[in-house]
Amino acid sequence: MKNLFGLLGFPLGHSFSKEYFTDKFQSLGLAKTHAYEKFELEDIHNFPELINNNPNLRGLNVTIPYKQAIIPFLDALDEDSAKRIGAVNTIKILPNKKLIGYNSDYYGFKNSLIDWLSISNIKCQTSNIKSLVLGNGGASKAVQVALSDLDIEYKVVVRQTGQGDLLFQDLNQEIIKNHTLIINTTPLGTFPKTENCPDIPYQFLGKDHFLYDLVYNPTETLFMQKGIQRGCQVKNGYEMLVLQAEKAWEIWKI
Repeated sequence: MKNLFGLLGFPLGHSFSKEYFTDKFQSLGLAKTHAYEKFELEDIHNFPELINNNPNLRGLNVTIPYKQAIIPFLDALDEDSAKRIGAVNTIKILPNKKLIGYNSDYYGFKNSLIDWLSISNIKCQTSNIKSLVLGNGGASKAVQVALSDLDIEYKVVVRQTGQGDLLFQDLNQEIIKNHTLIINTTPLGTFPKTENCPDIPYQFLGKDHFLYDLVYNPTETLFMQKGIQRGCQVKNGYEMLVLQAEKAWEIWKI
């Protein structure tokens, strides 16, 4: 029986994780002993049944919409990642079947952002950067902690009162001008709904702005395209995805 790993979420279309880990197992000579599958779970309350029905399951990646909803089903949270962040995107299943939650999104985002800002020659000036974080879901939680650790001031932008610092309709020229790093943590613009994008006043963007979209498919989202049209520097979420996947593999091997 193969050691089984997988991706938990709903709905699940094209899976970066399945393709990535299948190729990884092949390259490491583990294809005969390791496998990676998609677990599309419509109701998170069916999670215990999923675990019981797959006794060879060793680890899971967790994606939308369960990064926070999964927490009550776990036995413990990693102190340095998931517990600080309040969201889980990696689960390690111990031999005694205990489920431990981790967050490798934090690692992936933080390191990809550092690399990007370094290339842009502003690595040592992060304390002067102000950021807008679009969305307040599980991925956003990891982004917020990473920004805090990098001493980057941020405000969370949401659609409903009481869930963040600003509403999308609050965004004006002054706010956009003063927040030069804008991070989309929502799934808006993800394939196949590529015609969607966060509702911000793009006309106020300029060459001093950095737009980071956690979406990786398509490689250039409408959010990014609108930024490019205004002279912004842009980045998608692919590097973050690779870094968090490698961190997840490291966690599973411990």
